[in-house]
Amino acid sequence: MATNHNKRLKQRFGKKEHPQHNTHHVVEHAQPETKVTKQHKGIYYKYYKQLMIIPFIVLLLAFVVIGLQIAQTGDFVNKGISLAGGTSITLTTNMADLSTIVPQDLEASLHSQLPGHDFVVRTHKQLSELTSIEIETDITDEAELNTFKQALLTTIPGLQASDLDENVKKSGSTLGANFFAQIMKALIVAFILMGIVVFLRFKVPTPSFAVILAAFSDIVVTLAVVDLIGFKLSTAGVAAFLMLIGYSVDTDILLSTRVLKNKEGTVYSRIISSLKTGLTMNFTTLAAVGVALIFSQSQTITQIMTILFIGLLVDMLNTWIQNAGILRWYAENKEGENKKSASHHSKATEVKA
Repeated sequence: MATNHNKRLKQRFGKKEHPQHNTHHVVEHAQPETKVTKQHKGIYYKYYKQLMIIPFIVLLLAFVVIGLQIAQTGDFVNKGISLAGGTSITLTTNMADLSTIVPQDLEASLHSQLPGHDFVVRTHKQLSELTSIEIETDITDEAELNTFKQALLTTIPGLQASDLDENVKKSGSTLGANFFAQIMKALIVAFILMGIVVFLRFKVPTPSFAVILAAFSDIVVTLAVVDLIGFKLSTAGVAAFLMLIGYSVDTDILLSTRVLKNKEGTVYSRIISSLKTGLTMNFTTLAAVGVALIFSQSQTITQIMTILFIGLLVDMLNTWIQNAGILRWYAENKEGENKKSASHHSKATEVKA
């Protein structure tokens, strides 16, 4: 009986673990799975390569939309008056009683009298007091411009024709076209410099390509959505696209740095850690942009915030599925090659010994 009892005690407490099993046990504790990692395992973990097809399909559809836009209008974006050229008239409070004018109603009235033309009415205030109203239109022809002035005279009581003539400003399409061409050059230079900086940071082409591709996808898809909703792009909208590049690169650099520079845990766990921080950044910015959209009465701010809101949503798709998938594919293959190289080196060392 004592002998059997001692055997049981030895089997329970004295059993030695196999060296390989013990090593595996240590590794498991060295790189524990967090709760976040376990929660996100599933489709995102198993089928990340298949999910990468989604942003590429969206990018392809965006090119189709932009192509249709070019075929229908001859340009890849609907340009507003500030880019396409037109006429602006500024009315001040000493010309007529402007307090009763509602911008939306004035735009609707002008559209009904001059169909086929664009009109933008902006109010300017100082300390919540109305000081002037600016009316922009794409009309440049003299005959149509006279009709436009007559429509204003009949719509706004007390307004004199001499006041209109003194406050008319024309901007030709050439000026807007030159400005737009310069902005396009600035975008190209920005992408080139961005690629150089990213390449110098990571020293390898794949992460640099992934960051540039994500930023490029953000711009193209957002532009396609803007075309679909019929937005008239102004100089403020162009500025919003430049801002969008910065927002896009922020999350992409965060992801690339944590995945490639941080060696703790697995590649997937580092991606999930970046995902938490990146989505916090995205949703915080979306909340701020949403507040601006709700409370702002400026058309310029509304256009900027609308483009940023669309671009930030698109950025989440391109960063956390497209860019994350490319980086995970690259990093896991790289780590696998390093392990094989280390294994061959250790075997060669053992043979020499």
